[in-house]
Amino acid sequence: MIEIPLILYALLAFMIIASVIAMETRDLLSSVICVGTAGFGLAVIDLFLAAPDLAITQVVVEVVILVVLIRVVLTRRDETHETPKDTLSVAVVGVLVTVLLAASLVAFRHLHPFGQPLMADPATAGVGRAYLEGTLKETGAANAVMAILLDYRGYDTLGEATVIFTAVVAVGAVLRRIGRTSSAKEGPSGEGGE
Repeated sequence: MIEIPLILYALLAFMIIASVIAMETRDLLSSVICVGTAGFGLAVIDLFLAAPDLAITQVVVEVVILVVLIRVVLTRRDETHETPKDTLSVAVVGVLVTVLLAASLVAFRHLHPFGQPLMADPATAGVGRAYLEGTLKETGAANAVMAILLDYRGYDTLGEATVIFTAVVAVGAVLRRIGRTSSAKEGPSGEGGE
């Protein structure tokens, strides 16, 4: 079994606890904050796994979604009715969480040893080495990271940028202070009528 730092297990447990609290709490604002906390935990895990591009994207999307959800929660009227807890649904969620944890432990056992470069192992060095050796002559770019992001993974990078742009536009639409005025209140020149 490979050595996984204890901090990753702690962060995974933290995210699971935040998710369970988000599902079980009665206060909607607390639920939104717990969902945001779980998302920020994932960003920290991305940083520990040396994926800063994923961490930055996760933080930006998480902040935007958190702002939108808090705005929606604070401006809505609560017209829900109290329903009793269903023991069967709680048991099903418990079983699903247990299966998820078991699958995660099995997946962790088959991961490459943490902190060791993939290039050191000849069996797994083929793809990465091919990118590093062929980047300059195939793309003409001296920076291998940017060549991979823009040439080999161009559509993926465009998709990430589209997600961020869409989230920013959605926040702008939800949080705008001046809304559209009704045409019935405006006169022919755009000024307010009597």
